[in-house]
Amino acid sequence: MDVRKTYKLYAAGEFVRSESGRTYKPDGQNNVPRSSRKDLRDMVKAARGAFPGWSRRTAMNRGQVLYRVAEMLDGRRAEFRDLLGGGRAAGRQVDAAVETWVWYAGWTDKLHQFAGTVNPVAGPYFNFTLPEPTGVVGVVAPEEPALLGLVRRLAAALCGGNTVVALASERAPLAALTLGEVLATSDFPPGVVNVLSGKREELLPWLASHMDVNAIDAAGCTADQLGQVQEAAAGNLKRVVPPGPGAEALSPHAGLDLMEFKTVWHPIGV
Repeated sequence: MDVRKTYKLYAAGEFVRSESGRTYKPDGQNNVPRSSRKDLRDMVKAARGAFPGWSRRTAMNRGQVLYRVAEMLDGRRAEFRDLLGGGRAAGRQVDAAVETWVWYAGWTDKLHQFAGTVNPVAGPYFNFTLPEPTGVVGVVAPEEPALLGLVRRLAAALCGGNTVVALASERAPLAALTLGEVLATSDFPPGVVNVLSGKREELLPWLASHMDVNAIDAAGCTADQLGQVQEAAAGNLKRVVPPGPGAEALSPHAGLDLMEFKTVWHPIGV
């Protein structure tokens, strides 16, 4: 007997159905949760609660967790290749997703050296500028590539110590929801990563206007959606990182776009 898989949201380290009970069929076959704004609020609350612990972890430890994701994803290559339609293109996308986790795992302990500076000042002081995590980041995944587009935005945000509420591809969410199973077995504390699926026209305004979301990575927004997100985010001065030609590149700048920079003064000892 063929037992069809029940896809669920990944929230606060658990797999849950939408509180609304609604579903939709993006591929015409599989029922996918159609998240409500309450689902989104619950995920933001979980991400906020997880932020202090995750951001205070050592860079080396965060790198170990990201590398663990690569290991778990690598062990399920065949499954993800099938979810993406099979063939060489799907295989290359899964390979690139694994590489992305490994790449950003290696960057966790290098961001400070790469982006931090000692600033010249006129006085007996040291002046340092250092990157710090922004907080809770809302990630709008690109519609295509459904897996790789999400992974490259997730890994960049998590690398620097942010927590994430990610909105999966609306047209092809199965790989993103299955990625939640990988994340659940990869040593992330509950709430660090949350993945929801559903209709963007319903969820984007609430994600952008939520007072406890500190930044939006709008990599997957259309021009119209970006305008709506920027308008909603303006009410609480939320940072919005717009999509760009380099949005899918492996680059430390992708993570730094979602970081704050703190400058501190320290007297020079005698």
